[in-house]
Amino acid sequence: MNITQSLRRAVQINPNGIATIDGDRQQTWSEFAQRVSALAGGLTRNLQLQQEDRVAILSLNSDYYLETKYAIAWAGLIAVPLNIRLAPEELIFLLNDSETRVLIVDETFSAMLPAFEGKLTSVETIINYSATDSTKSIVAYQSLIVDSEPAPDANAGNDDTAGIFYTGGTTGLPKGVMLTHDNLVHNALNCLNGLGYNADTRYLHAAPMFHAADATSNIAVTMLGGTHVFIPKFEPEQTLQLIEKQQVTNCTLVPTMINMLVNTPNARQYDLSSLKRLAYGASPMPEAVLKGAQELIPNTEFSQAYGMTELSPIITLLAPEFHDFEGPFAHRVRSAGNVVLTGEIRVVDEYDQPLPNGSIGEVIARGPTVMKGYWRREAETAEAKKNGWMHTGDAGYMDDDGYLYIADRVKDMIVSGGENVYSVEVENALYQHPAVESCAVIGIPSEAWGEQVHAIVILHAENSATEADILNFCKEKIASYKVPRSLDFRTIPLPVSGAGKILKTELRKPFWEGRSKQVN
Repeated sequence: MNITQSLRRAVQINPNGIATIDGDRQQTWSEFAQRVSALAGGLTRNLQLQQEDRVAILSLNSDYYLETKYAIAWAGLIAVPLNIRLAPEELIFLLNDSETRVLIVDETFSAMLPAFEGKLTSVETIINYSATDSTKSIVAYQSLIVDSEPAPDANAGNDDTAGIFYTGGTTGLPKGVMLTHDNLVHNALNCLNGLGYNADTRYLHAAPMFHAADATSNIAVTMLGGTHVFIPKFEPEQTLQLIEKQQVTNCTLVPTMINMLVNTPNARQYDLSSLKRLAYGASPMPEAVLKGAQELIPNTEFSQAYGMTELSPIITLLAPEFHDFEGPFAHRVRSAGNVVLTGEIRVVDEYDQPLPNGSIGEVIARGPTVMKGYWRREAETAEAKKNGWMHTGDAGYMDDDGYLYIADRVKDMIVSGGENVYSVEVENALYQHPAVESCAVIGIPSEAWGEQVHAIVILHAENSATEADILNFCKEKIASYKVPRSLDFRTIPLPVSGAGKILKTELRKPFWEGRSKQVN
């Protein structure tokens, strides 16, 4: 398995097809490949990088970002895509931990460079996508390509590390997930089977390109010689505009982004008929949000992808035909789907013993998409991959037809009065209230119950509701012990990670401050 094979295939089958569209820029697959090989030459010859040296990217989405990721693979180097929402000190840790030699930034993040001065232990060169001329301290991206001789493909592949994707920063020091060529190509093949890509695909990179979910589409769309369309970062109205203007056929978003699209005042003014498939993942999809999206784009198919960075990242897929709230298979819309073609999943108890269908336990997985390991963290790698299975940390159960249902993150489980409460179920009930725009459910300390279910709610601007209104509504949807015992309204957005996940650890902090444990 070799990432660059997808590019060579695109050039062979569709040399004059449009490879990338970024604003007013576009290029064919032949032109794209020429720039990739020249950039690889610049990295290895001009900058003297050696096999498996790390190259970090801190940038908004762009065609340059895609060129860079392919050039890194072409040169046999290792990409380190950086989370654009991190603070300078967090980024400094990642750059030093990965021993990155080259850092690439765009205009947006070049302003952050002064904060890095004197604190980077391994970075030797900084490349700026936006610079017009190279200086002693900054190399201009365009000049590096123009001034470099094309390099031959280094033919890195198989178990060679292709990228280090940092994750886990919400619970402790970030861990660098090493994904190989094998990992990423197998994942792309699984997605070709499950996400509806073909040679006519126009894929919109609206999710951040530092995330493993977007890396899936990098390779899958390229394999088929499709077209990549870029938006610098997700903005609801700009995304709608671009879908209409560029006749986008496919896109991957997280549920929070889809919720924002659905609630965009002018959403129905745009012609979104070109959008054939919308994939979503990274966090549970509230039923009310999915129904709203289906009303907005009724001719679009939906696919759910479940996984984690350590699984490259997808391990199950829910097909479009199971996004139906009526009929004999209506219950499956609440599932995460079936395991991908090349994977295996189990639900196990605390001793790693398989549980019977219907019983909640930890979801574990194995197959060619399981990460190589955590960068220079052998003990944590061994713990995560114990007994040959990747332990996801997610709680779920399997039905008799092999459909996986995710109950929650194991660490997000709330134990109240001896009963286990999974926040996803409570959030689904809250989202069905017409006044609720966004919400999160967490466990907070309770003298009477050990922990109590607490909801944090943002209301639609045009709606109003009292705490009693919402709690009484929930009592009609879920068991009484699951109904929140307390509720806070807020008007500012809920904190989210760079991948769009709500940061429940941040929401919990005020309630657990001063305590040695975060659970009772």
